[in-house]
Amino acid sequence: MHGDESQGARDGIPLPAERHAVVAPTASVYARTVTPDTTHTEAIRIVGRFEAGRELPEAMRADVRMLGALLGQVLRESGGDDLFDDVERLRQATIEAYTDESAEAFDRATRIAEEFSVQRADEVARAFTAYFHLVNLAEEHQRVRVLRERGDDPTSTDTVAGAFAQLSAEVGEDEARRRLGALRFHPVFTAHPTEARRRAVSSSIRRLADLLSAHDAAAEGGPEAHRARRRMLEEVDTLWRTAPLRAQKPAPTDEVRTVMSVFDETLFTTVPHVYRRIDDVLRGDESGSSAPIVPAFVRIGTWVGGDRDGNPFVTAAVTREAAAIAADHVLRGLERAIERIGRTLTLDAEGTPPSAEATALWSALQTAHPDVAGEIATRSPSEPHRRMLLLLAHRVAVTRRGDEGGYEDPEQLLAELRTVQSSLVAAGAHRHAFGGMQHLIWQVETYGFHLAELEVRQHSQVHARALAELDAAGGSGSLSAETEEVLAVFRTVREIQRTHGPRAAGRYVVSFTQSAQDLANVHRLAQYACGDDGPVLDVVPLFETFADLQAAPGILAEIVTHPAFAARLAATGRRLEVMLGYSDSSKDVGPVAANLALYEAQAEIAAWAQRESIELTLFHGRGGALGRGGGPANSAILAQPPHSVDGRFKLTEQGEVIFARYGEPAIAMRHIDQVTAATLLASSPGVEQRNSAAAERFADVAATMDLASRERFFSLVKAPGFAPWFATVTPMEEVGLLALGSRPARRGLSVESLEDLRAIPWVFAWTQARINLAGWFGLGTALDAVGDEDLLRTAYQEWPLLRTMVDNVAMSLAKTDPRIARRYLGLGDRDDLAGLVLEEMELTRSWVIRLTGGERLLENKPILQRAVAMRSPYVDALSLLQLRALRGLRDADEQAPAPDPELQRLLLLSVSGVAAGLQNTG
Repeated sequence: MHGDESQGARDGIPLPAERHAVVAPTASVYARTVTPDTTHTEAIRIVGRFEAGRELPEAMRADVRMLGALLGQVLRESGGDDLFDDVERLRQATIEAYTDESAEAFDRATRIAEEFSVQRADEVARAFTAYFHLVNLAEEHQRVRVLRERGDDPTSTDTVAGAFAQLSAEVGEDEARRRLGALRFHPVFTAHPTEARRRAVSSSIRRLADLLSAHDAAAEGGPEAHRARRRMLEEVDTLWRTAPLRAQKPAPTDEVRTVMSVFDETLFTTVPHVYRRIDDVLRGDESGSSAPIVPAFVRIGTWVGGDRDGNPFVTAAVTREAAAIAADHVLRGLERAIERIGRTLTLDAEGTPPSAEATALWSALQTAHPDVAGEIATRSPSEPHRRMLLLLAHRVAVTRRGDEGGYEDPEQLLAELRTVQSSLVAAGAHRHAFGGMQHLIWQVETYGFHLAELEVRQHSQVHARALAELDAAGGSGSLSAETEEVLAVFRTVREIQRTHGPRAAGRYVVSFTQSAQDLANVHRLAQYACGDDGPVLDVVPLFETFADLQAAPGILAEIVTHPAFAARLAATGRRLEVMLGYSDSSKDVGPVAANLALYEAQAEIAAWAQRESIELTLFHGRGGALGRGGGPANSAILAQPPHSVDGRFKLTEQGEVIFARYGEPAIAMRHIDQVTAATLLASSPGVEQRNSAAAERFADVAATMDLASRERFFSLVKAPGFAPWFATVTPMEEVGLLALGSRPARRGLSVESLEDLRAIPWVFAWTQARINLAGWFGLGTALDAVGDEDLLRTAYQEWPLLRTMVDNVAMSLAKTDPRIARRYLGLGDRDDLAGLVLEEMELTRSWVIRLTGGERLLENKPILQRAVAMRSPYVDALSLLQLRALRGLRDADEQAPAPDPELQRLLLLSVSGVAAGLQNTG
């Protein structure tokens, strides 16, 4: 360590933005880096890296300084000064290499990573990973701090209140209210294996978040602050000593319980607060004293325990258990919530008398549950509304246990809650009626007795095989295990609907829908499984590949004439859901052509639905990473074609995205508010006209970009030997060894074909290699093919689809590192493919900077730029350790009986750390 550094820096791991600039040896590195011979552009880039650290808010700077000091203390206590010094040595070297950019500095950092023993490299990788968890926590804490300090801005169109005001100005308040009443936001949680953190690690971080809040609230230097710091030190020690890698893959029911933690800790209570906050802003003092204008517009879906496409571990029994677990959680939540509100309704009968309907309700409940009613009446003799709610809570508990006297469905509970609410209104207790009581009603409307709508997904080819077998057997005789399982799923869905209500299950997503027959097959299978007593099914086509997206309108036009489909359309008021896959289309033709194809497919499907008077909901199969449709959802929504949103937005949320967006109440509220605002505003005349006009004006640009990007993408992925080369230069094979989820990483056993590789490891592997190819490859060539820079700048400003695409690519490229990418690409003996990747990376970077302005990536998004700059040197350290492990595994004797387990562990540790540092995986 340098002698002029502070005591805090010596005692802990300094964070790059902790002191004067992004790095520690600022003056010496700057002097060596910016010389009289440095060009203006190079100087701007270098100075920008230094300046990024100065933008850190002081409160966040204090948090990261404290957390870094705690981690440093833990490292010293656990591994001694030698461990701390080794971590510090690599940290200093990678920071210097990050700012210096010379080959000498980078080689010096590489040598340090190579010199460690494997055991020491293991410990150093864990230290950097722990650092990332802590800095992510500090960043999240700062976001929450800012949200609380800023409050609601009713004039901002990225809030529902602001979007409503804008919409009212365009269509009138009555029409805006009608649209608000029909609003729907429907996230669907999936178990796709992209969360690299163990649940134990996530729990430790959550406890640290609570302690950080307690530290904020305590008086500086006081006993409570000291206590919070001591407990944080204990928790950081727990984080350090907790094994960072799962010992085995989670079972599907483990994944169900993991997702349930988000409902228990955040969503169950947060969503009603979202409704209330919007109603507060829209109605001011009237909110809470009369009926709200904000409906319960959120619906939660889940594939966890229902998605069996390529996952043999998700069986009918698992689906049944998943539904039961979710129902148990929501019924316990409702029981506690009703009891809590009931205990506050200490309103005397004389001043707040019950209505006749409420009195009749109490009599009926008293007859059905005499013992409990007697106990409650004794405790609350003249508090009729309190008595009723406490008895309703008991009845919910009876429902959860499955005993006699429970509710048949959530509509019965809603009716009784509304009876109590109306009684309070009649007695003049308006604020009680539309305060806590309204929250209970919103919770039941949102979650029912099922919590999340469980969706089944299966591949169309599995259905085809099962039907071929059933038709050959005439519906009788011995069947294969696969076909028996397919039939069992339909019986399970029927059972779930009867037990938990029709909303609990019923959507059936057909992967790789390539014909109308693929959808009709679901109804035929249901008939085989259940005869005429089948479940209510909403069959949802999933169009994934480029060819399938182009064929989608024709397939839909054909399937709606099918008798079962036509009957269901009539029963639902002509509602239809169509799912679009972002992952496989991007892997199929590259991210640029895939984005353009998705836009065109949505435009054509929406136009067809308008002609057919169908209420269309497009279900977006987006991943967390940009190569799988990730990126800011609100800007993507506002770039959609006319009538493709119409006040309804449904998307998949998975892995690390679930916890990042919904794991903290304030962030969850902000995310839901932003996405819902965009959903409401996307159908405004102004937005629809803008998007339609831009798509028409820049149609020739889109056509040129589509063709050029596809040709460039194919020149890479269709090159002979590409798939094995990809497996060699990235940790693709090793990613499959991480116990991230129950789902296999490949559809088959071979890496000779990309078709057998799932989109998640495709994206994850490129991310780990610091190339992020799945998010940007082909855009540079596409823009170069257009060539007209003035035209493209205009398009970037006026065409939301291109702006969203370019901004997302800027974020993706900012997390790449060409020097580290070269080291990964050098693991394969294909200079032609490596050169193609690096050439396209530089071309894309150049064009993105020209369109977004400035001298560097993300200059138009300084907060994001700061976050990337703060992490990059530390991600570099883990990448160098990963390269060292990967090179050792690749250079090992092919005749060796098994890979070196120590190197394999080091690689997996580094994978987990890089994922934490970059904050996305697949």
